[in-house]
Amino acid sequence: MKLSQPTRWGYPRGFTLLELLVVVLIIGLLTAIVGPRLSAQIGRSEVTAARAQMDALAKALQAYRIDTGTYPSTAQGLAALQRAPQGESRWQGPYLQSAVPMDPWGAPYQYRKPGTEGRDYDLFSWGGDRAEGGQGRDADIWP
Repeated sequence: MKLSQPTRWGYPRGFTLLELLVVVLIIGLLTAIVGPRLSAQIGRSEVTAARAQMDALAKALQAYRIDTGTYPSTAQGLAALQRAPQGESRWQGPYLQSAVPMDPWGAPYQYRKPGTEGRDYDLFSWGGDRAEGGQGRDADIWP
């Protein structure tokens, strides 16, 4: 049994090296054009996801404050949204349906009370570099 049928000239059918190189070149060009755009879109979606999660955490913090009269301390942190802090008798939680999420880069959200610039609290993500500051994808994310 033969695997390929010979053509009228006696050679098996197949692709020439030139045809294969053209296909590889086209795939390379498409990757070069689409790749950066896709990468930028992923970066924007991470920031959007972080802001959406921070919005949900802010609403849970607001519900906590309504019940207890104050926001959780820095020491209590966002864990106070899941478990009643010791000595907090007015806690009516849990204020989140599941555990406190990590940011899209796999790091915990930063929370401190009192906040800076006159805010009651600060809630933010360090961004892609998981460190203070940064630019672009590595910039800190605030709600």
